[in-house]
Amino acid sequence: MTPILSKQAAADLVVAARIRRGLSWAKLAEEIDAPVVWATAALLGQHPMTKEQATRVCALLELDASVVESLQLQPSRGTDPAPMADPTIYRFTEALAVYGPALKALIHEEFGDGIMSAINFRVDISRRPDPEGDRVVVTFDGKFLDYKW
Repeated sequence: MTPILSKQAAADLVVAARIRRGLSWAKLAEEIDAPVVWATAALLGQHPMTKEQATRVCALLELDASVVESLQLQPSRGTDPAPMADPTIYRFTEALAVYGPALKALIHEEFGDGIMSAINFRVDISRRPDPEGDRVVVTFDGKFLDYKW
């Protein structure tokens, strides 16, 4: 019996197949009828996919059943420390370090004592033209969870 392919190994195969076939993340998300940010995160190993989703995307990428199997596994969410040094990823950390306390205060003022869920959560990314250079717009959309005692 062969071992199950790790989520990272499956992600590496997905990335290679996507690049070699000239497919965008948006095209892969469209194939499985899922939001592009969620689908990209799932294909990079951060969410489990259904068997149907994994089968469809792997057929498009011409990847075998071992990748289909891996894409359905529960992940260990988060990221290892190495990617955190990437400038794009680090800027999100920096932005939350600077604006996190203000966002927390504003959430408490607007909603009360609680948090924004990162489980009942959506995230989207878009481009907004600007005369000084295009803007990256990232939207976090999490359910408010009040503390109940």
